[in-house]
Amino acid sequence: MTSPEQFAGLVEAVASRRDRVAFAQLFDYFAPRIHAYLLRLRLDPIVADELTQDVMSTLWQKAALFDPGKSSVATWLFRIARNRRIDLLRRERDDRPVDDKTLNIPDPALSPDDSLDASQREKLIRGALDVLPREQLELVRLAFFDGLTHSEIADRTGVPLGTVKSRLRLAFSRLRRALDDEGVESAE
Repeated sequence: MTSPEQFAGLVEAVASRRDRVAFAQLFDYFAPRIHAYLLRLRLDPIVADELTQDVMSTLWQKAALFDPGKSSVATWLFRIARNRRIDLLRRERDDRPVDDKTLNIPDPALSPDDSLDASQREKLIRGALDVLPREQLELVRLAFFDGLTHSEIADRTGVPLGTVKSRLRLAFSRLRRALDDEGVESAE
């Protein structure tokens, strides 16, 4: 049995020296536990194998991002596994086959008044986006224009996941205030 401090030391060895022996020890200990966790979440065994490999690959590639001051190695790896499962479920939900009913939905054209309202609303929203600090605007762009998940944003930017979520919440709060000041109705 290895202590949390020893696990953190092994991750540090992987991060600083690409230590294969340290990685093998981490893999031998955590991979079966992560696999069992994913199976308990009712994933197909083959999918659980793939996600386990993905989690362990993330450990190898991003060991330098681990912060022992924020969590244990176990917490970090199981959170990665949980997020990978969520991402998988989202992708599966988006990959549903399209049926005939979906294809037969009429495309209503905007009336000239609606088109003008949409144009004015777009101008107000662009103005509201201009009041956001650069780091919040970048996260909003990645989340809503590029369609990235919070985890993907954290991975891409190197910003901790909690910070990504906090900055997005602050951005929405600022946007809501800016749009309320302009008299735009918020869709709730």
